[in-house]
Amino acid sequence: MEKPIYLDQAYSPEERARDLVGRMTVEEKASQLRFDAPAVERLGVPEYNYWNEALHGVARAGTATVFPQAIGMAAMFDEDMLEEIARIIAEEGRAKYNEAVKKNDRDIYKGLTFWSPNINIFRDPRWGRGHETYGEDPYLTARLGVRFIKGLQGDGKHMKLAACAKHFAVHSGPESLRHEFDAVVSKKDMYETYLPAFEAAVKEAKVEAVMGAYNRTNGEPCCGSKTLIHDILRKKWGFEGHFTSDCWAIRDFHTHHMVTKTAPESAALALKNGCDVNCGNTYLHVLAALQEGLITEEDITTAAVRLFTTRMKLGMFDEDCEYNRIPYEVNDCKEHNKKSLEASRKSMVLLKNNGILPLDQAKIKNIAVIGPTADSQLVLKGNYYGTASKYTTILEGVHGAVDDTARVWYAEGCHLYKDKVENLAKPNDRICEAVSVAERCDVAILCLGLDSLIEGEEGDEGNSYAGGDKPNLDLPGLQQKLLEAVCKTGTPVILVLSAGSAMAIQYAQEHCAAILDIWYPGSHGGEAVCDLLFGKCSPSAKLPVTFYHDTSDLPDFTDYSMKGRTYRYMEKPALYPFGYGLTYSTVEAVKLSAPKEIQKGDAATVELTLENKGGFDVEEVAQVYLKDLESPNAVPNWSLAAFQRVALTRGESKTVSLTVRPHEMEAVNEAGERSIESGSFRLFAGISQPDERSAELLGTKPLSCVLKVR
Repeated sequence: MEKPIYLDQAYSPEERARDLVGRMTVEEKASQLRFDAPAVERLGVPEYNYWNEALHGVARAGTATVFPQAIGMAAMFDEDMLEEIARIIAEEGRAKYNEAVKKNDRDIYKGLTFWSPNINIFRDPRWGRGHETYGEDPYLTARLGVRFIKGLQGDGKHMKLAACAKHFAVHSGPESLRHEFDAVVSKKDMYETYLPAFEAAVKEAKVEAVMGAYNRTNGEPCCGSKTLIHDILRKKWGFEGHFTSDCWAIRDFHTHHMVTKTAPESAALALKNGCDVNCGNTYLHVLAALQEGLITEEDITTAAVRLFTTRMKLGMFDEDCEYNRIPYEVNDCKEHNKKSLEASRKSMVLLKNNGILPLDQAKIKNIAVIGPTADSQLVLKGNYYGTASKYTTILEGVHGAVDDTARVWYAEGCHLYKDKVENLAKPNDRICEAVSVAERCDVAILCLGLDSLIEGEEGDEGNSYAGGDKPNLDLPGLQQKLLEAVCKTGTPVILVLSAGSAMAIQYAQEHCAAILDIWYPGSHGGEAVCDLLFGKCSPSAKLPVTFYHDTSDLPDFTDYSMKGRTYRYMEKPALYPFGYGLTYSTVEAVKLSAPKEIQKGDAATVELTLENKGGFDVEEVAQVYLKDLESPNAVPNWSLAAFQRVALTRGESKTVSLTVRPHEMEAVNEAGERSIESGSFRLFAGISQPDERSAELLGTKPLSCVLKVR
């Protein structure tokens, strides 16, 4: 019997998919557009669930290696490291899939289509899901998103996993309004800030899937938007993969956005405009939409072919797929956990150090560990996480780091976000204990911040326990009171801040001896914190977001204009600027070599020499920023144009080569059109952006030169 085309690897994945779908009835084809697609047994098609997650490790599928949350991985400013992490995630995802298939377990979170990464722009620190992203800058987000996608999808004969860029597009809160909100945005802001990372994901990384957002953008629901899906994604950018709705987002068309009246109308609007798979249940009405003449059978066929093309690329119908041999033993293995620990170390940003760090154990006999996040596993995890086989909290890390000559004192101090003391007339009971502990110690490690129950995704069917947005940037509950009480003891205080976003910590900047921002650092976070505090290695990360003084520095949360937001558009000085972070050494930019003139459309190669003038081996991040000196359409400040992590031993000088692409020289006009409009740019190269606040905090400025474009 002749082998059918859909089982013959001599044909392309699309040809095989088209052959397979062509053998299905219309009812069978329609059933395959659900995220929980049923089996078509007569054709040998097993059931398949498209919903899987891999934001910072294989998530929601049992035990896996848990890396730092995405915002922490962004703080590494390390493309190579991020791709390596993504390759590990892909290895574990395949290992889990192979084992599940052996057990005939094809349930949710068992497939090979992973709905990561989140490459939305973190435009406002109040947004609860911002820590799922790579920060506020479109260039950094694009570069990291491309490498993460490439790491997940691999470069083999088959695709290792199918990545999904989400949430398309113009999506960053408010969470409480997301099912009905219309994000009104200019074409300039859209193409200058909100879309570049998605374009890079499609054109450079060849991302296999894109997920739509819950909200509307300029009046159109994102999961049924002709402008976004058809005109931009498929027609303008040439996207050939499949498009998925966010979960139950299509239902919002008629229940919240009110752009349709019935479920069949909503299904038709999404399908006609290119949404191939529905996370939710609205596509149960696809056949009704067909009967009502709202769609054609060809609309159903087109979507089904796209979905099966992905499954063919993944080798799901090929017994000899090279990834079928990945054993379950690679999941959560020692090598992967070693890389997770390394990532945790590289993700933590040292915001302040008056010289107290690294701590000298020989001089410390009593060390206080205080605060509601000190012994919390949840602050290690972030959201969209897997289950680690071992967690090391900060308190556990300190116990493991100090020798028998030192005593570790512990006090919770207060609860994370509200006082649970039964006698509310005495709300200071735990604070008093913390003060007593601090008074007896040589140093206090004060652990404050947030967790994913405070900032996270608005609760829905897929995530019913999470919190949402923050009303402000303050430390919640009694934490500010605890901070001030411990600082007033006179014991040197090291603030270890756990949060996925910028916080208003002006008091800490003024009164703490040191501040270490650890984000949500992964399962080995406590060990990594102590490796840095006790000098086993130096902090090396940089902020992928701006820290503002408070919300008075920000526009209204629902305003999607970029005016006044992020380092490229802000009009007030930051508390801590984007790109800022200290090490235990003194690194300076000592020489800059760049062309004086290039031809329009050519890249500019920059050679920057960094010198480690301090007494500690470190890693630094070379950063290049570009300011357009002529175009009226240029961003008000400057933009990140290149970066590279650099290892420097004590006293070492190293010259690194960085490339500024023509894309980074382009300005965007009010019509959303990109072009190089200027003949003159100022190029800045160093270890920070060229703002005065960074120079004040670091004691050094980037070098600069003028670049002419002819």
